[in-house]
Amino acid sequence: MEQIDLDSTDLRLLHQLQVDASLSNLALAELVHVSAPTCLRRVKRLVEAGLIERQVAILSADKLAVQQGHGLTAIVEITLDRQDEERLAAFELRVAADAAVQQCYRVSPGPDFCLVVFAQDMPGYLALAQRLFTSDANVRNVKAFFSLKRSKFAPFVPVLPA
Repeated sequence: MEQIDLDSTDLRLLHQLQVDASLSNLALAELVHVSAPTCLRRVKRLVEAGLIERQVAILSADKLAVQQGHGLTAIVEITLDRQDEERLAAFELRVAADAAVQQCYRVSPGPDFCLVVFAQDMPGYLALAQRLFTSDANVRNVKAFFSLKRSKFAPFVPVLPA
Protein backbone atom coordinates (compact mmCIF):
# COMPACT_ATOMS: atom_id res chain seq x y z
CA MET A 1 0.00 0.00 0.00
CA GLU A 2 1.64 3.23 -1.13
CA GLN A 3 1.30 6.61 0.60
CA ILE A 4 -0.13 9.20 -1.79
CA ASP A 5 -0.87 12.91 -1.70
CA LEU A 6 -4.49 13.69 -2.47
CA ASP A 7 -5.51 16.68 -4.51
CA SER A 8 -8.98 18.12 -5.04
CA THR A 9 -9.64 15.79 -7.99
CA ASP A 10 -8.83 12.73 -5.88
CA LEU A 11 -11.14 13.99 -3.15
CA ARG A 12 -13.96 14.61 -5.65
CA LEU A 13 -13.48 11.08 -7.00
CA LEU A 14 -13.63 9.58 -3.50
CA HIS A 15 -16.76 11.59 -2.72
CA GLN A 16 -18.56 10.63 -5.95
CA LEU A 17 -17.66 6.95 -5.58
CA GLN A 18 -19.18 6.97 -2.08
CA VAL A 19 -22.35 8.50 -3.49
CA ASP A 20 -22.60 6.01 -6.37
CA ALA A 21 -19.87 3.47 -7.11
CA SER A 22 -21.87 2.04 -10.01
CA LEU A 23 -21.14 5.03 -12.23
CA SER A 24 -19.36 4.25 -15.46
CA ASN A 25 -15.84 5.61 -15.76
CA LEU A 26 -17.10 8.09 -18.38
CA ALA A 27 -19.91 9.38 -16.12
CA LEU A 28 -17.54 9.64 -13.16
CA ALA A 29 -14.99 11.54 -15.26
CA GLU A 30 -17.66 14.02 -16.34
CA LEU A 31 -18.78 14.59 -12.75
CA VAL A 32 -15.27 15.40 -11.52
CA HIS A 33 -14.26 17.29 -14.70
CA VAL A 34 -11.37 15.10 -15.93
CA SER A 35 -10.84 12.95 -19.00
CA ALA A 36 -11.92 9.30 -18.92
CA PRO A 37 -8.31 7.96 -19.07
CA THR A 38 -7.27 10.30 -16.23
CA CYS A 39 -10.26 9.18 -14.17
CA LEU A 40 -9.46 5.50 -14.71
CA ARG A 41 -5.80 6.00 -13.82
CA ARG A 42 -6.63 7.96 -10.67
CA VAL A 43 -9.24 5.50 -9.42
CA LYS A 44 -6.78 2.65 -9.97
CA ARG A 45 -4.19 4.59 -7.98
CA LEU A 46 -6.68 5.17 -5.13
CA VAL A 47 -7.49 1.45 -5.05
CA GLU A 48 -3.81 0.45 -5.06
CA ALA A 49 -3.11 2.91 -2.22
CA GLY A 50 -5.85 1.24 -0.17
CA LEU A 51 -8.07 4.31 0.06
CA ILE A 52 -10.82 2.39 -1.72
CA GLU A 53 -11.13 -0.92 0.11
CA ARG A 54 -13.92 -2.43 -1.97
CA GLN A 55 -17.15 -1.64 -3.80
CA VAL A 56 -20.38 -3.14 -2.50
CA ALA A 57 -24.12 -2.98 -3.11
CA ILE A 58 -26.19 -1.57 -0.26
CA LEU A 59 -29.40 -3.54 -0.06
CA SER A 60 -32.77 -2.22 1.06
CA ALA A 61 -33.40 -4.04 4.32
CA ASP A 62 -37.10 -3.15 4.27
CA LYS A 63 -37.67 -4.41 0.72
CA LEU A 64 -35.62 -7.55 1.30
CA ALA A 65 -37.61 -8.22 4.48
CA VAL A 66 -40.69 -8.93 2.34
CA GLN A 67 -38.85 -12.00 1.03
CA GLN A 68 -36.75 -13.02 4.03
CA GLY A 69 -38.29 -11.47 7.14
CA HIS A 70 -36.92 -8.53 9.07
CA GLY A 71 -34.47 -10.37 11.27
CA LEU A 72 -32.81 -8.81 14.30
CA THR A 73 -30.10 -6.20 14.41
CA ALA A 74 -28.38 -5.84 17.75
CA ILE A 75 -25.72 -3.52 19.07
CA VAL A 76 -23.71 -5.59 21.53
CA GLU A 77 -21.28 -4.34 24.16
CA ILE A 78 -18.59 -6.84 25.12
CA THR A 79 -16.29 -6.60 28.12
CA LEU A 80 -13.43 -9.05 28.34
CA ASP A 81 -12.04 -10.43 31.59
CA ARG A 82 -8.42 -9.83 30.54
CA GLN A 83 -7.48 -7.06 28.10
CA ASP A 84 -3.90 -7.80 27.14
CA GLU A 85 -3.17 -7.16 23.45
CA GLU A 86 -3.04 -10.86 22.59
CA ARG A 87 -6.51 -11.56 24.02
CA LEU A 88 -8.03 -8.40 22.53
CA ALA A 89 -6.65 -9.29 19.10
CA ALA A 90 -7.79 -12.92 19.37
CA PHE A 91 -11.37 -11.90 20.24
CA GLU A 92 -11.39 -9.29 17.48
CA LEU A 93 -10.21 -11.78 14.85
CA ARG A 94 -12.73 -14.40 15.94
CA VAL A 95 -15.79 -12.14 15.85
CA ALA A 96 -14.71 -10.34 12.67
CA ALA A 97 -14.57 -13.70 10.87
CA ASP A 98 -18.22 -14.45 11.71
CA ALA A 99 -20.68 -13.49 8.95
CA ALA A 100 -23.31 -12.40 11.50
CA VAL A 101 -21.01 -9.62 12.73
CA GLN A 102 -21.57 -6.62 10.48
CA GLN A 103 -19.34 -4.19 12.36
CA CYS A 104 -16.75 -4.52 15.13
CA TYR A 105 -15.24 -1.63 17.07
CA ARG A 106 -12.62 -1.75 19.82
CA VAL A 107 -13.72 1.05 22.15
CA SER A 108 -12.70 2.92 25.27
CA PRO A 109 -13.76 3.78 27.92
CA GLY A 110 -16.46 1.36 28.96
CA PRO A 111 -16.77 -2.00 27.23
CA ASP A 112 -13.86 -3.37 25.21
CA PHE A 113 -15.88 -3.90 22.01
CA CYS A 114 -19.10 -2.73 20.40
CA LEU A 115 -20.49 -5.01 17.70
CA VAL A 116 -23.34 -4.64 15.26
CA VAL A 117 -24.72 -8.10 14.61
CA PHE A 118 -27.55 -9.53 12.53
CA ALA A 119 -29.58 -12.65 13.23
CA GLN A 120 -32.64 -13.99 11.45
CA ASP A 121 -34.61 -14.33 14.70
CA MET A 122 -34.16 -14.63 18.48
CA PRO A 123 -33.08 -18.31 18.36
CA GLY A 124 -30.54 -17.23 15.74
CA TYR A 125 -29.27 -14.51 18.09
CA LEU A 126 -29.04 -17.04 20.92
CA ALA A 127 -26.93 -19.34 18.71
CA LEU A 128 -24.72 -16.38 17.76
CA ALA A 129 -24.31 -15.37 21.42
CA GLN A 130 -23.36 -18.93 22.42
CA ARG A 131 -20.97 -19.27 19.48
CA LEU A 132 -19.20 -15.93 19.96
CA PHE A 133 -19.61 -14.97 23.61
CA THR A 134 -20.61 -17.82 25.93
CA SER A 135 -18.02 -20.22 24.51
CA ASP A 136 -15.22 -17.67 25.11
CA ALA A 137 -13.97 -17.97 28.70
CA ASN A 138 -12.45 -14.47 28.44
CA VAL A 139 -15.83 -12.76 27.84
CA ARG A 140 -16.93 -11.27 31.18
CA ASN A 141 -20.00 -9.24 30.23
CA VAL A 142 -22.38 -9.03 27.25
CA LYS A 143 -25.00 -6.32 26.93
CA ALA A 144 -27.23 -6.41 23.84
CA PHE A 145 -29.51 -3.67 22.53
CA PHE A 146 -32.01 -4.72 19.87
CA SER A 147 -32.88 -2.27 17.11
CA LEU A 148 -36.56 -1.42 16.80
CA LYS A 149 -36.08 0.85 13.80
CA ARG A 150 -33.14 1.99 11.70
CA SER A 151 -33.44 5.74 11.30
CA LYS A 152 -30.21 6.26 9.37
CA PHE A 153 -27.55 4.15 7.74
CA ALA A 154 -24.81 5.97 5.88
CA PRO A 155 -21.54 4.16 5.17
CA PHE A 156 -19.95 7.47 4.19
CA VAL A 157 -16.55 8.83 5.20
CA PRO A 158 -16.49 12.64 4.99
CA VAL A 159 -13.88 13.75 2.46
CA LEU A 160 -12.43 17.16 3.21
CA PRO A 161 -11.60 19.47 0.30
CA ALA A 162 -7.90 19.94 -0.45
